[in-house]
Amino acid sequence: MPPPRPRWETNKKQPPPKVQKLQKTQKAKTSDEVSAPSISLERQQLILDIFKYSFAKRFAEDIKPLLQEIKTHLYNRDFATAFGKNEYLETYAARWSASRALGYADLFWDLRTHFWPVKSIDEESGARKIVCLGGGAGAELVALAGVQDLIIHDEMLPSSTMEVIAVDIADWTLVLYELTKHATTAPTLSKYASAAIQAANAPLIAAGNLAVSLQKHDILNTDSATLTTMLGDATHVTLMFTLNELYSTSVPLTQKFLLNLTSILSAGAILLVVDSPGSYSTITLNGAEKKYPMQWLLDHTLLSQVDGKGTKKEMNVKAKWDKIYDNESRWFRLNPELRYPIELENMRMQVHLYRRL
Repeated sequence: MPPPRPRWETNKKQPPPKVQKLQKTQKAKTSDEVSAPSISLERQQLILDIFKYSFAKRFAEDIKPLLQEIKTHLYNRDFATAFGKNEYLETYAARWSASRALGYADLFWDLRTHFWPVKSIDEESGARKIVCLGGGAGAELVALAGVQDLIIHDEMLPSSTMEVIAVDIADWTLVLYELTKHATTAPTLSKYASAAIQAANAPLIAAGNLAVSLQKHDILNTDSATLTTMLGDATHVTLMFTLNELYSTSVPLTQKFLLNLTSILSAGAILLVVDSPGSYSTITLNGAEKKYPMQWLLDHTLLSQVDGKGTKKEMNVKAKWDKIYDNESRWFRLNPELRYPIELENMRMQVHLYRRL
């Protein structure tokens, strides 16, 4: 599965506009929605610090040449080279996953009543199993860890464990190891830190509440048995800036995968799709090419098709997905007070949230 290209982040770091937080409906369809970040500045900085400490070796040297090499390979769609060695993977995560983790955490928190309901915890194990397709670079992992801890403490809910499985075609093992280590370890404080600061010092999430693993797969060419083992008991599945790349690789294979996903997931499972606003894919029908919005293709597959044979109306069968949140253009803007070794960028995304019926 081709990892996502960093072409969706095109806006440099700017002070956030003075706007009121927009009220979302269950199926919000706002235009260029801009929300004041809902995660505290302190927690946002902690998230960035996890990336800073995880990739300190990269920041100790001039990171720009490596960044330029990666950008060139991504521009040429040479994903095998762009994600073929650890120094590229670490540099990519340090540059693009850091700001994405902030945007994802803000999104997860805002959608917590839909994305993170208490009933999504498996009744037998007391855990959530979240499969992040295309999530090897670690942004989803760190964002989920931060929100899991917030919900336990701020919402005064029982402590629960979270299993995060990153599925990617590249070997992100070392990147995920470093991010997990620093997410579950309290930051190192100055020896001059006050007693109050030392007492409040804590990791992003307790080590006992998080389990992380990587599975290497080309998701479009993975057999049904492997998919069932990987996804069968998942409570959540995410496709963050990944689905449009899958469509770019093969629309038929992507449609087939989404139908397999539908048949595998249990009732109540959550599917979150985030991608660049205005993403289009080209389909050839009867020899003629036509572009369709990614959102249309996604809804057509999940909400209309049944086992790839016609529509719900034609087949007279029960719907298999409920679309519970929809936003065609959501912004996340970085707070200018945040500190990071390199410049980061604001983030704009389309968001689609589904629940398996």
